[in-house]
Amino acid sequence: MEVTIRPMAVEDIPQVHEIDVRSFPLPWSERSYLFEVRENQSSRCWVAEVEEDGRRLVAGMLVLWLLVDEAHIGTIAVHPDYRQHRIGQRLLAAGLLDAHSSGAQKSFLEVRRSNAAAQALYRRFGYEIAGVRPRYYRDNGEDAFLMNLDNLDPARLRQLLVPVRE
Repeated sequence: MEVTIRPMAVEDIPQVHEIDVRSFPLPWSERSYLFEVRENQSSRCWVAEVEEDGRRLVAGMLVLWLLVDEAHIGTIAVHPDYRQHRIGQRLLAAGLLDAHSSGAQKSFLEVRRSNAAAQALYRRFGYEIAGVRPRYYRDNGEDAFLMNLDNLDPARLRQLLVPVRE
């Protein structure tokens, strides 16, 4: 499957929002994505595109915020129909490489305690659990793990960006 990773455009927002709704119990609004794409100077928004039946479809999305020398992962998700193809890995690697080229040296994120698949992805990058945010998620009061990556290594990120043969 050929995947193209590129900056998110306003036209992508309906598909991005659909991915969010299908992936999370507390999805962002389309308006929130519009703010991130158009107005938030700290925001770096990405999509992964695939071609299917001659149409380009958004298969995954990533929003990260560049805060001084840190890349904070705001959200990342892959459409359920395209999971298990390392699209999330490639999206995260591309976003972190871009953040590194803009001065980020480290990264952090919050992830649900119960989301083992996401935690496995982050561990591939070298993220480690640094703490717990008790009752972080409004829908059910679930704790979030705070995960940190203390060194954005561009060589390692480029390895994770390369497509894996299936």
